[in-house]
Amino acid sequence: MRPGLFGNGLRNAVLRQDVPAGLAVAAVALPSAIAYPAIAGLPPVVGIYSSIVPLVAYAVFGPSRRLMVGPDAATMMMLSATLTSLTIPGDRVLAASAIAVMVGLFCLAARLAHFGVVANFLSRPILVGFMAGTSLSILAGQIGRVTGVKLHAERILPPLFEVVARWAEINWLSLLLAVAMFVLLQVLRGTRYPGPVVVVVVSIVLSALFGFDKLGIAVVGTVPNTLPTLSMPAFHALPFKALVLDSGGLFLVSFAAGIVTARSFGAVAGEDVDPDRELVGFGAANIVNGLFGGFPITASDSRTAINLSSGGTSQVAGLVAAAALAATLLFLGGALALLPIPALGAILVSAAISLIDIPALRQLWKISRMEFGFAIITATGTISFGVLNGVVVALFATLAYLVIKSMTPREALYGRIPGRDGFYKLHRHADARPVPGLTLVSVEGSVVFYNADSIRERLEAIARQAPKDARWFVLDASTTPHVDSTAAEMFGRLRTDLAACGVTLGFAELHTEVRRLLRAAGVLQSIGKDMLFDDIEEIEPALRRKTAGAPDDDG
Repeated sequence: MRPGLFGNGLRNAVLRQDVPAGLAVAAVALPSAIAYPAIAGLPPVVGIYSSIVPLVAYAVFGPSRRLMVGPDAATMMMLSATLTSLTIPGDRVLAASAIAVMVGLFCLAARLAHFGVVANFLSRPILVGFMAGTSLSILAGQIGRVTGVKLHAERILPPLFEVVARWAEINWLSLLLAVAMFVLLQVLRGTRYPGPVVVVVVSIVLSALFGFDKLGIAVVGTVPNTLPTLSMPAFHALPFKALVLDSGGLFLVSFAAGIVTARSFGAVAGEDVDPDRELVGFGAANIVNGLFGGFPITASDSRTAINLSSGGTSQVAGLVAAAALAATLLFLGGALALLPIPALGAILVSAAISLIDIPALRQLWKISRMEFGFAIITATGTISFGVLNGVVVALFATLAYLVIKSMTPREALYGRIPGRDGFYKLHRHADARPVPGLTLVSVEGSVVFYNADSIRERLEAIARQAPKDARWFVLDASTTPHVDSTAAEMFGRLRTDLAACGVTLGFAELHTEVRRLLRAAGVLQSIGKDMLFDDIEEIEPALRRKTAGAPDDDG
């Protein structure tokens, strides 16, 4: 259990922020909780259960103070495909619950394997771009809610084109209500009044007074009034192999989407995110949810956005949201049935706009056009292909860029500056001069299979351009942290090629692992101990002794 959750977290100052934030999260969570199960052919009440139970489990076992968990569109779409592919003789709800438990077990197993390290590949540009893309996706998702038009298109531009093409179907009262509630949210921003909660209350009162449902304004409608109960998932009804494989795929989707959401909102809130600890939180939330009749869940970007924009400071907000949803099921179904959908759309629009980090994008543009490009790729991919696919596209673009950059690591030549100690890079210091008889060069990066040949060609070119008296060619290996067997073979060829030209190859300041690998490959033995130097300052005295014909001590 996280320290402070039921101690410092319940101070009055925290309650003043977390209770309204939790109520706002519950208000926004309900419509999606009712809608998402339909994607997988499940009853609406299961979505509400999956919005209550995971919040409690994550509040106890999860590490983040502000992250909200619940149903996710990408996870629901994959769950739908999984349930469709499996032969299910019994209840789809019990099958979905079994998959949720399996996803949770995969999370815990991944925690033991330190699988969270893959989250380190999510760079700042990817996180900033993801937030922008997610925010725009949330905005696009509200077009139908605020206009009252049931749209079929998805992503960003298609819904806009569709609503323009069907402008005659727009319910202008819905749009007017959404605009009014959005303006109210902006007026209340920065005040001590919780904007989303005020909007929910005001819109329900207006709905009751003017009969919004009779005016064509969509409302939440009937809400079931039963709480989730403990039940055994139908593991026996599913083919074990298919269950494991499909649950593994769902785990990858939910973890990828969840950890991107966690790190993105963590960056916004100034909190560090430990992916391995998040796996424990996600695992507990899925297992408990499955045992209470729910389906696989992950971090929810829209609910977390509402929590942040409403000032939530701890998981007390999650517990309040869970309690509010439970109370809604039992006592407030009649009132909540009147809640107009356009008001909820306005809340999400306000939250989404606040999460587009324009200053961060501007800073990336100023620092690195390439990293700004990665942010745009992530945002575009998230909008065009969905959360997981968008991040995968950005990751591949980033890794491809890193591979291309590492294929051509820089080399640097070193020399002396008269009257000063140490070696200096010749291209940085105009008064630096090569040491007579010596070419001292460094490769600033790892030497591995995909860049070994090009590095050898450049090193041989440097040797050809060196003065004729430079009979020693020494690599300062302090800037080469890693080599592989291909690189070892390349160094052997380099030694042979240089020797044919009367030049002797040497190494200085080899890292321990590099030394071990080159020794195992026989490269160091062929070079000889007298051409291996622990410090580059040892090279020049050894060269002078060699030139003078004196016996070398030991190298």
